[in-house]
Amino acid sequence: MQGDLTRVGDIRIKTGIASNVELQIEGVIQNYVSIDSITAPAIPLNVGGSSTHDFGDITVSAKIKLRNEKKYLPALGLKFGFEMPNTDQAKGIGTNQINIFSKILIQKKFGSVVRNTPRVNLMGNVGIALMSAPLERFSQNDVILYGLAGIYRVTDHINFVTEVNGRSSTRRNAPLGTESIGQFRVGAQFRASGLRFDTAAAFGITRNSPRTGIIFGVTYVSPSIFTPAK
Repeated sequence: MQGDLTRVGDIRIKTGIASNVELQIEGVIQNYVSIDSITAPAIPLNVGGSSTHDFGDITVSAKIKLRNEKKYLPALGLKFGFEMPNTDQAKGIGTNQINIFSKILIQKKFGSVVRNTPRVNLMGNVGIALMSAPLERFSQNDVILYGLAGIYRVTDHINFVTEVNGRSSTRRNAPLGTESIGQFRVGAQFRASGLRFDTAAAFGITRNSPRTGIIFGVTYVSPSIFTPAK
């Protein structure tokens, strides 16, 4: 099935549960696909008309800071979690599989700091995911996860951002639903009225990736309700 995907309510909730541990819950309230064509689907579909929609998969994960950033060394962390099978595969959007993953995180800041914001902030990750093969019993595909992102502070209220991320299959003939995918994004962040507005253009970098896309988001950072220990 080919078409245009629109995500409404792409929500990410993050909360600190310790000084070096963060819990994350990510998901999409509704995925909408405007269908252009359907050709011999490998999974039986239950879609009507020229569109389909469904609830998105929910990912639950935790981030652990292993080491603070030093003068010449980056900060190190670990992220691990799992993706739940919330999407009905018959809708043509998700694979209805449980996937688990683990990543090593690095971060390094450069340049002058204004209001706790560095001039340049570089982040990267590398890891592995164990993905169930939707059409092959007792089979999985181990994929390499990767990501590299940068934030450049233009002014106190405007940032330039760029990112590349994705996964690379370790099998030459990857099972359907576990193929290599990747995406390059470039955009900007704007701060106003206590909110951060994000906008970006996205471009696919592998054969199975979505070709292009536009992203818009709003982030609110809630003040901590906990009093730090003295």
